[in-house]
Amino acid sequence: MVAPNGARRGNADHPAIPVTIPETVAAAKACHAAGAGGIHAHVRDETGVHVLDAGLYRELIAELERTVPQMMVQITTEAVGRYTPQAQRQLVEDVAPAAVSVALREMLPDEGEAKPAREFYHQTAAAGIAVQHILYEPQEVTGLFRQVDQGVVPAGDIQLLFVLGRYTAGQQSQVSDLDPFLAALAKESGRDGVHDWSLCAFGSNETDCLTEAIRRGGKARIGFENNLHKRDGSLAADNAERVRELMGVVAQTPSA
Repeated sequence: MVAPNGARRGNADHPAIPVTIPETVAAAKACHAAGAGGIHAHVRDETGVHVLDAGLYRELIAELERTVPQMMVQITTEAVGRYTPQAQRQLVEDVAPAAVSVALREMLPDEGEAKPAREFYHQTAAAGIAVQHILYEPQEVTGLFRQVDQGVVPAGDIQLLFVLGRYTAGQQSQVSDLDPFLAALAKESGRDGVHDWSLCAFGSNETDCLTEAIRRGGKARIGFENNLHKRDGSLAADNAERVRELMGVVAQTPSA
């Protein structure tokens, strides 16, 4: 999966970061040709600011379905410190996407959100919307399955995204950062359902972190949302170049 823009970076950070819908569609097309099977999509307003705008998301999804119909589209509810859990839930209700990523800590910041969160997670499951739970720290794996036990999150197929290095100095991920997440997940291995896990990483070790994730049975999310540089430290030309590099390294790496 490619994450071509994220919520914070813009053209001042790299001219190939897509901020408009046509730019995002063009990036998705190039990344699909390079080997990406899905896109993690953010939309921006007319000033380039990340927004949870249902109309913009519906427009983007329609354009992606027309241009790259084989590509899975995942929207985001990322709050960036501005959006409430209710606003995030409303976006998903209004868009009814095929897939969405939701940070556990943003949807359930406290016990007061447990009831509406339960309604949200169960409604999305009933609607067939694939929810990927974003987890920033290994202990959040345990926290997520605690919510499963309490009936807030439906049991069954659980999709996870481990975010490596979000809160490290300089946001530099290390391959070893993956181990505590997998150890926490292993403790839940007796549960029913497939625990589909993916990884995203920050900084110069992004390629190596994602390669290790794939080697160990996970999936990878790559792109300018998290890192602008190639494995050798040089600036990547665009998101498609990041996808091509990862595909090439993975092809040469034996599986675990």
